[in-house]
Amino acid sequence: MDISKLFNNNTLRLITGVLIGILVLGCVIAGGIPLMLLVMYVAYIGSKEYVSILEKKGFRPFLHLIIVADVCFVALTALKRFDLVPVVLTFGTIGAFTLVLCKGRQPYIANVATTVLGFIYGGWLPCFVILLRQLNMDASLGFFSIKMNSGLGFLVLLFFTILMTDVGGYVFGSKFGKTPLAPVVSPKKTVEGAVGGSLLAITTALIIGFIIHIEWYQALIAGILITAFAQIGDLAESLIKRDAGVKDSGNSLPGHGGFLDRADSYLFSTPVAYFYFNYFVASNQLTLDFISFARKAIHAVGL
Repeated sequence: MDISKLFNNNTLRLITGVLIGILVLGCVIAGGIPLMLLVMYVAYIGSKEYVSILEKKGFRPFLHLIIVADVCFVALTALKRFDLVPVVLTFGTIGAFTLVLCKGRQPYIANVATTVLGFIYGGWLPCFVILLRQLNMDASLGFFSIKMNSGLGFLVLLFFTILMTDVGGYVFGSKFGKTPLAPVVSPKKTVEGAVGGSLLAITTALIIGFIIHIEWYQALIAGILITAFAQIGDLAESLIKRDAGVKDSGNSLPGHGGFLDRADSYLFSTPVAYFYFNYFVASNQLTLDFISFARKAIHAVGL
């Protein structure tokens, strides 16, 4: 039975979204192996969709090599063996050239480049969900009085900020959208939708930041960064699809398209969020180093 015939598209999107949300939230709260397996599965499906898109463009990235690199990245991140990540990058790149030499399929350079891009885009970037979850700085959920580590709080802030970016973009874009945001790459997106989504996302980040006890300006900056890079990530995936002449990355999620269509906003925003929370919220060392450097620079020029 084709489930898509039982519901209209909006109902199907809602049901799929709720089910995915429950699954993802459960894995995020659990952390550890459940979260690792979730990220590994998303990387696997996303990489298959990525290769399928590029094959329509005439490129032949090596899916098996990409998947092996994806699994290695996720496993090493979960095990905190970051010293071995450059090993995977190095031998993955060498492997891409070697496979092209052995297979002898044109276009040579494009096949190497799209293979390397594949395991970075589809394998390494999703690992930052695990890295963000691993951040440890004891915090509490305020009036809920539930103890949690900071990584979980940061992930909750990330997910809801991106969710509100999408919701706000759709609502404001539908009601007020007139000015195209990126007409060539994504004709339906508007400046009004992007601004509305950003405002709703930043407001959400401030509320959740208050709940998880981070300073209001830290939550404000986090909201701005997350919503901005979520929208860039969305447009980046649209660019790939537009160049290949496809509408959706796949049909694995009823009412939503493919996994990449749902995960694209996280691929850029999660790494940015991790670096921000790690260096400017969980630890102020980078901020202190910058202030120290600025003072020395000012002193050196005699001000």
